[in-house]
This record gives sequence, structure tokens and C-alpha cells, in this order.
Amino acid sequence: MNQLNHELERSIRAALQAAQADGDLPDFSIPAIPVSPPKRASQGDLSFPAMGLARFARMKPLDIANLIVERMPALDFLETIEVAPPGFINCTLSETYLKRQIDGIIAEGEDYFRLDIGAGKKAQVEFVSANPSGPITIGHTRNAVVGDAMARLLEAAGYEVQREYYYNNAGNQMIVLGKSLMLRYQQQLGDDIQFPADYYQGEYLIEAAADLAREYGDKLRHKDWTFFKDMAEARMFAWINRSLASIDIQHDDFYNETSLFESEQIWQVLDTMRGNGHIYQATHWEGADAAEIADTEAKGYEPATWFRSTAFGDEKDRVMVKSDGAPTYTLPDIAYHRDKLERGFDIAVNVLGTDHFSQAQVVKYGVQALGLDPAPIHVIFLQMVRAVRWNAERGEYEAVKQSKRAGDFDTLDDLVAMTSADAVRYHMLARSPNSQLDFDVDQVVKQSNENPVYYIQNAYVRCAGIFREADERDFSDDGADLSLLGDAELRFIRKTLELGNVIEQAVSNYEPHKIAFFAQELAAIFHPIYDQVRVLHSEVPPDVAKARLRFYRAAAVVFYHLLRLMGMSAPERM
Repeated sequence: MNQLNHELERSIRAALQAAQADGDLPDFSIPAIPVSPPKRASQGDLSFPAMGLARFARMKPLDIANLIVERMPALDFLETIEVAPPGFINCTLSETYLKRQIDGIIAEGEDYFRLDIGAGKKAQVEFVSANPSGPITIGHTRNAVVGDAMARLLEAAGYEVQREYYYNNAGNQMIVLGKSLMLRYQQQLGDDIQFPADYYQGEYLIEAAADLAREYGDKLRHKDWTFFKDMAEARMFAWINRSLASIDIQHDDFYNETSLFESEQIWQVLDTMRGNGHIYQATHWEGADAAEIADTEAKGYEPATWFRSTAFGDEKDRVMVKSDGAPTYTLPDIAYHRDKLERGFDIAVNVLGTDHFSQAQVVKYGVQALGLDPAPIHVIFLQMVRAVRWNAERGEYEAVKQSKRAGDFDTLDDLVAMTSADAVRYHMLARSPNSQLDFDVDQVVKQSNENPVYYIQNAYVRCAGIFREADERDFSDDGADLSLLGDAELRFIRKTLELGNVIEQAVSNYEPHKIAFFAQELAAIFHPIYDQVRVLHSEVPPDVAKARLRFYRAAAVVFYHLLRLMGMSAPERM
């Protein structure tokens, strides 16, 4: 996709260099050339403020702008270039160029919108990565949707993308899971067992135990918790994959945490950090104050293995291996990220909850302590999300009752059952990750323009309806004369051409929600056009109808692509 703002930026830079060569501008290092749509449509389609150059050139911005315009080469996509006080260069796109894009969109389909900024580069997005100790919760769901949308946008930007799930099946939580299922199984056999309050309480484990009792009877009595851990893990992970598939999410790779222990990578990482002078043994960290030291002495702590993370900007050093020889979760996390970097990813995106903020920083410090550059690692932090419904009696939103099946949390399966896969995808994506999210289960299923899911999908549905009627009448848009299109249709195409910049910004800033914003903005432009610009109407001349049908065919391609970028379906009817 041609990004017109970048083409104009290059043209302006060339004009500045020409003015410098002519001696009309002093010699200075030309800064970034920001070209973007102006705030008011009356100012054109693309605008550059020359005011930012005044301090370099020591000239009036208006004079600089005039020098630029005098030397700008002709650009076939521009109709007019005007200079406006105090120093704006305002450009209007050519109607001929805009109409030509309609055929281009139809001919190239989704490839029309593909960028090359990631060409030849590899990106990884690691997301969900929930422990296989239970179903996908509502919090995991937001993580899944944001991560998958980020991967789709990176692909649209030209990157080769790998979607990875860090399969965290080591540690105490898996021991507790195994013991929980073992006790539930024994209860199914009639044993009078007190179930610990800190074990997994969900109904799903009772169902799993009942299935084992039906299939094996009491033949598993002699099995220890490790057997039940494996059984529970397999069952939970199959459930996780089914849930994710229900909203069109699949991972390319599942990285097993236990492999870091089996291959001894965690100890190799520790040795490298120690060799680089960043590891020490002590009962307390080196910067501890008198009160902290007294506390550790009173509790009789044995020496632990510490990472001198404060050398990289951390607020305090971190324990890597506890006094009993067990590693903290920080050590395998660092080893895992070293492995990521060694796999050659140009970009490695992690999607995490905000409660992982400190841990993510420590991991980057650990990567630095290994002598590696953490620059490829980027983290999208997500705020909390909850499902809510309006309580008319109380006059307020309240959290949806907890899932009977899951025990103590709402699940992705619950959300899909209450709403739809498309509703889950859009509403989990359509807020900035930095914002807390209330998922209104009543609002998201409304068949009205109040619901953005319906609003955006209905744009595609309306196009599909026009095509069905045209087919029934044996009416074709072949050979359409696009010069007959009006300002309304061209307004839509103008907005469509901003999509490349939206994708670029979403990828560069790791803000996948930007695509959801754009889809709603484009739908808001489309629906009034649909109401006014009729195709198969008795008062519409056949040649005009043919041109309009061609326009709607291009619009359908655009909305289909937007819906797929968000992981949503493009229904033919609603």
C-alpha cells in the first residue's frame, strides 16, 4: 500500500535539500518531516507545518513553506498544493487518483493494504501463556485478543510472525493442581477427605475426577500426585485450546517451561550472570538497611542467590535462587527471554497484566546482565477487565455472577455463550490496554448502531446485500466509469487511504486497539453514504449504478480486511 504521507515527506525533504543546494536555505540537518491529515477538511487531505523548521533556518515559516513548494516535484496523487499562514503546506488529493484506487483495491484485495516496513524481519508475539491449571478466564481473554490482534497487524506490516504460548507447567501451582485432582478423585471413590481451602476449588476439577472414576474405577488409588498432575494438565490445556479456537486464535508454538530445567538452561544463565559479576550469595541484598538486616537475622534466613539488578536501574536486588536451592520464577523467565533473542526475532512482544510490570523490568535487566541487548523486547501491559450488566433496581453496573462451572472466575466460554465470538473479540480490543475495561454483556449483543460490532459488520453486510440484488438482476459493474462517482464516495476512499498509517502506528507503538477505532470511524463515514448513494434504484441511470456498484465492491474489500485484522467474521447477512 502506498503511504501517501511518506511519499509527500520524501518530496518535501528533497525540496529542502534543493533549496539548501541553491543557497536559499542555510545548511542544517533536516529533522523529521511530519505529514498528517489536517484538523479541518477544508484545509485539504495532507498537511505539513513548516513552523518546526524556523529555528533551524532562522527564517519565517511562511517563507520556508514557499521555498519548499517552489521546488517540490509533481506528484500524481495530488490535485493542489497550497501555502497557508503561518507556514502550512496543505495538499489535496487528486480525484482521478482516488477513483483509480477503487480498481486497485478490488484487484489486489487484502494485499492492497499490506506494508513492507517489516519485510525480511521476524516478529514474535507471546500471549495468553496462562498456567494450565484451569480454563481461560476473562482476564486471559483480553490478553488473547490483544496478542492475536498485534500479531495480525505485524503480519499486515510485512513481518514474518510467530505466535507463541509460554507453557508454564513447572512450579508449585502445578503441584497443587495435581494434588487437588488426586483428592477430588478419592472423594469420588467415597473417601471422607477434607479438601484444603488453598487447593483449586473449581467445579471443573470435580468433573474431571468424576470422569476418571467412571473410566478407571478405583484402579488409580496407588497413583501419586504427579500422575494426576499430568492428567489435569492435559485436560486443562485441551480446554484452553478449544476456548481459544472458539474466537479464532491459534498459536504456532508452545514453549514448555520445563524444557528450561531439563536442558539446564536456567543454571547456564545463572553461571553466565555470575561470570559477568552480577550474582552474589547473601542472607539479604547489598542495599538493605539496618531494619531489613535485623529482620533477616531474626528470622534466621540462610544465604540465597541474588541478582545485582540495581546495577541496571532496579529499586532493589532480586533473589534468583532461594536458600533451599529452588529457583524463583525470575530465573526461568530470564532464560526464556535469552532463548527468544537467540532465535533471531527482530521484535519480541509480550502481552502481560500490569501486575507483571516489575517482573518484566527485572527480566530486561537480566538480559542485559547476560550481555545481550533487550531492545527487541516490547511489553503490552493490560489493565483489569470484568464482565458487567446494568442493574436497573440499583441504577448501576454490577459484575456478572461468577461462573458455576469455573468456580471462582468467569471464563472465555461464558463470555462467548452470553454474547458471541465477534463481540468478545471487538470489545476486548476496542479500549487502550492502559484502560480498565468493563465488558457490558447486554450492550455487546444489541442489534443496533449503538453496538459497534453490529455497526461495523453491518457495513459489510450492506455491501453483500447490494451484490446479491445485482446478481439477481444480472447487473454487473464490469467496465464501470468511475468518473461518475461523487464526493461522498471519494470521502470514503480518502479515509480508507489512512489505513496504512493506522497499521504503521499500531505496530510502531504496540497499540493494536487503534485498528478498532479506525474501523468504527470508517463505518461512521460509510453508513450515511449507503443511505444516500443508491445503486439499483429506478431513478439511478445504469452507468451511474454501475460505477456505484464498483465502489461498493471496493468498500466490501476494505471492511472484510478490517474485520479480519481484528479477528472477526464478515457475515453476508445479519
